Amino acid sequence: MKTLRLREGKERSLLRRHPWIFESAIAKGGADAGETVRVESAKGEFLAWAAFSPSSKIRARAWSFDENQRIDATFLRVLVADSIRARARFDVQSDGVRLVHGEADGLPGLIVDRYGDTLVAQFLSSGVERWKTVLVDALLAETGLSLLYERSDASSRGLEGLPEAAGWLHGQGATERVLREHDWQLGLDIATGHKTGFYLDQRDSRKRFADYARRLQFQRVLNCYCYTGGFTVAALAGGAAHVTSIDSSGPALERARANVALNGFEAARADFMDADVNASLRQFAQDGQTFDAIVLDPPKFAPTVAHAERAARAYKDINRRAFKLLEPGGVLFTYSCSGGISADLFHKIVASAGTDAGVDGYIHERMGGAPDHPMTINFPEGEYLKGLVVMRKG
Repeated sequence: MKTLRLREGKERSLLRRHPWIFESAIAKGGADAGETVRVESAKGEFLAWAAFSPSSKIRARAWSFDENQRIDATFLRVLVADSIRARARFDVQSDGVRLVHGEADGLPGLIVDRYGDTLVAQFLSSGVERWKTVLVDALLAETGLSLLYERSDASSRGLEGLPEAAGWLHGQGATERVLREHDWQLGLDIATGHKTGFYLDQRDSRKRFADYARRLQFQRVLNCYCYTGGFTVAALAGGAAHVTSIDSSGPALERARANVALNGFEAARADFMDADVNASLRQFAQDGQTFDAIVLDPPKFAPTVAHAERAARAYKDINRRAFKLLEPGGVLFTYSCSGGISADLFHKIVASAGTDAGVDGYIHERMGGAPDHPMTINFPEGEYLKGLVVMRKG
């Protein structure tokens, strides 16, 4: 077994069972891509078994902290089974569910979502790429399904020195699906949609938005970065009179229109703008338009902490503009999916945006990813999605 020896003092995170080992922490040792290595402290003490990644700054990802554990097909099958079994205990009101959530489920770099009768998987690290065949067989066996599509076309594959890959790994057929979520349906394409085809992590936020729309009887809703209209459909399902949705992707907007029609809502209740969000927010302010509710769910502005300062300015700007468009008593659902922006920092950004806009508000709720996208005690980086529900005073 090949061994990684860490530098003095670099064992602390592994002693806390954090799964990442950065290149800068390693004194010596190496292996082939995805190969299992023994990780030792500077004094030679066992710390973990890990998958080696020669191209990534995260040079190894821990499989197990048990020295007696054998990293083999049986070990991986048990992890897959445990992950899927855990979802049965979560409250998931949908036939779209995340079955494996990477490090949180002990399978670093593996993402698996289920859309009805189909699994969609992303193999994003050298370790799970090396064990792909075993993992595919385990997923099919544990779910009893026969369709599995690969969406390993994320840019993070390049950081691992892996080529992008997409296509059917088991079975074949059309890639269009209709997802049941809470009281509505959403169409998607697992081959072309973002991530594995859809943003399942916002499932519960969409339900809360529908609840607010029903309780507060929203008349005018603005959904920014609407993608395929999940929050738009939720608002209409909650009884909102009218929703304006903005995105810079024409195909996404066409899907959003189709999702409004799919749920039987009148087309007149929804407008769609193929436009830049910042420019649109400025134009709304110039035109004197206001809204009872606004959703800000932008793309990832800060993939790492190194990008946080620039991203903070972008988040602040859109939130400041949104506050100015919000009616007194109106509600802002605002999010960051950037791993480089902590929940505390995001709160400070939104607070600063409100101050600059001359607006104060009540923080009604803090939002996060749906429960099938878990954050664990030992891996706080799993909290990538942060949200605040703010009601404007007045």
